[in-house]
Amino acid sequence: MKNENRIKSVSYAKWGYIFILPFFLSYAIFSLIPLADTIRNSFYEYYAFGLKTVGPNWTGLSNYTSLLSSDLPKYAWNTFVMWILGFVPQIIVALVLASWFTDARLKIRGKQFFKVVIYLPNLIMASAFAMLFFALFSNAGPVNSILLRMGVVGEAIRFMESTLGARTLVGLMNFLMWFGNTTIMLMAAIMGINPSIFEAAELDGCTHLQKFFKITLPQIKPLLTYTLITSLIGGLQMFDVPQILTGGKGAPDRTTMTLIMYLNKHLQAKNYGIAGALSVFLFIISAILCWFVFKMNTDSDPDGSKSAAKRAKKGGKAQ
Repeated sequence: MKNENRIKSVSYAKWGYIFILPFFLSYAIFSLIPLADTIRNSFYEYYAFGLKTVGPNWTGLSNYTSLLSSDLPKYAWNTFVMWILGFVPQIIVALVLASWFTDARLKIRGKQFFKVVIYLPNLIMASAFAMLFFALFSNAGPVNSILLRMGVVGEAIRFMESTLGARTLVGLMNFLMWFGNTTIMLMAAIMGINPSIFEAAELDGCTHLQKFFKITLPQIKPLLTYTLITSLIGGLQMFDVPQILTGGKGAPDRTTMTLIMYLNKHLQAKNYGIAGALSVFLFIISAILCWFVFKMNTDSDPDGSKSAAKRAKKGGKAQ
């Protein structure tokens, strides 16, 4: 009888591992191995000098110390500022639009049309977007021509030659490319909230603002955390828009030079040691910032039991 049961029982667990094996193999080949090689190169002197290749020669932490004494902090600040200029309006506009489109009481007509329109910029390549903005905001471009004809300005505004103008254009492009995608994701999160919660709030006399700040925002907090983390990682990897807009120079005076643009210059110079150290720096910065954002937006006491225990403990001491 035991032999019959042993024959009939079939384990299907191995098939799950077999199906996910291709992913782990490709991930190891195309991600883990290059990552390990990058970390290894960061400890070596390894660059091309004309037709001659120098290294790899072990140098320890010299690549990291030389990076810290270079303009790396300046480029990190440029990257952060341009990311903030694009992300802050992006999340605000996306939250407002998502609330409008998911509010059944507003009865907005043509919702599908507007969803398509706001998502369209996300389908345009960043390089094409940058070339378009370069043509629009150049000294003799359409924007300056319109402003001059309307008498708003006396002379052409040199957007690309001012720090504020160049950074604002980069932030504006990032905002336009990504606010539609963020809006769609936030709409999905809001529609996942139980409608009975909003109905109960309306019966209690809550206003639209109270429902938004007391119900909507807390309920979609996990997706907001995900959006912030992915946007932060994307901001640290900002490259194509400022690269094309400024011709790779980070003009004016390298105030739009990002970390990845700086990394690309070392790769073009075939300085693999410094490029590897800079990649490790980026990895560490991304990990620290993402961990900080995750901890900041994660509720360690969702049911309030820890707070209640602390209050009870304080009350016992007071007595």
